[in-house]
Amino acid sequence: MKKFSFLLVVLTIFAVGNSCVSSKQFKEVQNENTKLRDEREMLKAENEKLSVSNTEMTSRLQKLEEELAQLTRELEQKEDELETVNKNYQLLNRGYFELQQAQEELMKGNNRETRRLLRQLQETQEDLQAREDELRNIEKSLDLRKRDLEEMQYEVQKRNERLAELESALQEKDAMMAELKNKVSDALLGFENNGLTITQRNGMVYVSMEEKLLFQTGSYAVDPRGAEALRNLSRVLERNPDIHIMVEGHTDNVPYRSGGGHIQDNWDLSVKRATSIVRILLEGSSIDPKRITASGRGEFYPIEPNTNPESRQKNRRTEIILTPDLEKLYQILQSY
Repeated sequence: MKKFSFLLVVLTIFAVGNSCVSSKQFKEVQNENTKLRDEREMLKAENEKLSVSNTEMTSRLQKLEEELAQLTRELEQKEDELETVNKNYQLLNRGYFELQQAQEELMKGNNRETRRLLRQLQETQEDLQAREDELRNIEKSLDLRKRDLEEMQYEVQKRNERLAELESALQEKDAMMAELKNKVSDALLGFENNGLTITQRNGMVYVSMEEKLLFQTGSYAVDPRGAEALRNLSRVLERNPDIHIMVEGHTDNVPYRSGGGHIQDNWDLSVKRATSIVRILLEGSSIDPKRITASGRGEFYPIEPNTNPESRQKNRRTEIILTPDLEKLYQILQSY
């Protein structure tokens, strides 16, 4: 809100210095206002997209971990089956050896018994061959399962690393904004609860300044006390060059009566107030003007219904919105 108040002050000074605003200038302000509003909506959408992406990644990781657990259970089952087959194979080998010995002994005796034993031996050999084939198939299947399990473990590990990196970046961003909020609160200590509030939500810091702290009714010239608060805020913003600054002017729904002056309506008043505040923030500071956006919202974004004087007073405000640089988060998301 401090930023907004500053922009309004700057707009006031600018407007006073120029006795009238040409239609071309007014059109440029309108175009800039539209651009700023779109940029803010895009930032909000991107913040939501990051939250949705984080939820989707967590869900996908959970699914992979469940599949990994299933593969582990199947691997254990195959290993049990392999152990059983090995035991059967050993039993058959012993039986085969015993039959061979019996065959040698019976060859000297009854030929019919010998033929029976030979058939039994042949059947045992065939069964043993079948068991050997089954054992090789199980071993081959087990090798494939192991490779699948190793690949799955590797993928899960990589996704865990990326998820941890994303969570770390989000925590870093939140911590940075919390620290910025504290710095802003310290800089504006004498102004909070006196027409100024500072909040953190949706990953951004909002400095909201009521009209009484910045402007006279219907004016876009910043009062000295409001200018002092804006200069204090400007010094904090100089030391945080990665923060983007949006200054929004808001009015109540009472129509502005221009009387043929420089201000045409509430839209015009809110834009001029935002610009006045921007000029104060930039005056004598090293803030890059590319970081700042001035926007007039008019009467169309009230925080309370315009049903009584107290509510309308709260709606007549300037909001300075501080947004972090999200480039690092975008790079992490593009790596998926």
